[in-house]
Amino acid sequence: MQYRNQGEQVVRDLAAAATSSFTEHLAQSRPELLPFGQNLPAGASPQTPHATTIVALTFAGGVLMAGDRRATMGTMIASRHIEKVFPADQYSVLGIAGTAGLAIDITKLFQVELEHYEKIEGTTLSLEGKANRLGAMVRGNLPMALQGLAVVPLFAGYDKALSVGRLFSYDVTGGRYEELEHHSVGSGSVFARGAMKKLWKPGLTEEEAIRVAIEALFDAADDDSATGGPDLVRGLWPVVYTVTGSGARKIPGAELGTIVEAVVAHRAELGREA
Repeated sequence: MQYRNQGEQVVRDLAAAATSSFTEHLAQSRPELLPFGQNLPAGASPQTPHATTIVALTFAGGVLMAGDRRATMGTMIASRHIEKVFPADQYSVLGIAGTAGLAIDITKLFQVELEHYEKIEGTTLSLEGKANRLGAMVRGNLPMALQGLAVVPLFAGYDKALSVGRLFSYDVTGGRYEELEHHSVGSGSVFARGAMKKLWKPGLTEEEAIRVAIEALFDAADDDSATGGPDLVRGLWPVVYTVTGSGARKIPGAELGTIVEAVVAHRAELGREA
C-alpha cells in the first residue's frame, strides 16, 4: 500500500518528528504524497469514476454500513465490482462517495492515521477523535473538491465508552455532523433515506438491520441510475459491515445472498398481489 511503503527515510523522519498524526507529518515533510496535495492543471477536470451509494443505520448493539458495487463515469458504468465500505480500524468503518480513486486513497491514509496514532500514543483514539481526524482530511481536499474532485465519506463505529453504535456524515468543507438512527450519502441517498425512514425501528437485530440496508439499496437502484442494486445474475451483493463491541465484521456473501433472495421473493410476491 502506498502509505505503508514510503521507505526508510520517511520512517526516520517520522520518528524524529514524534507526531501522533501521520497526515500532519506528511504535510510537513512530503506533501506531494498526500492524495489531496496535488496541483491540478488549469481547465476542466477529466471524467473520473464516481462511487455511490452508502447507507448506515444503528441497531441493537452496534451500527451497520453498506454500499452498492457500481461506479459511474458520466453516463457509463465504470465498474460493477467497486468496494465502497472499508474497516477504518477494529471498531469503525468508512464509506466513500464521490471521486472514487481519490476517496480510496484518503481511506487508506485514514487507516494508517489511526494505526500510527495507536503506535505513537499507546492507545486508540476515541470515536469522536477519529471522526474529527477524518473531517480534517476532507477539509484538506477542499481545493480539489472545488475543481470537481469531491470526496464525501460516511463514518460509523462502536463507541466503547457509551456502548452504542454511532454514525457521522460530512460535507465537502470537512463539516462533521452526528446522525441519529440512520443516514445515506451518494447520488441514490434521497431514495435510500426514504426507504430507511419507513423500515428502521429501534432495537433492530443485526439480521433485520442487514435487510433494511438491502431494501434501501434496492430502492435507490430502482430510481437512481448511478446506484447498482444486488445482481442475482452475477452474484454481486453490496459490501456490508457491522460494528459491535466485538469489533467490525464483514458480512459473508453467502449470508447476504440468502437475505437478498428473500427480499427479491417478497417484492415479487407484492408485485403479483398489486
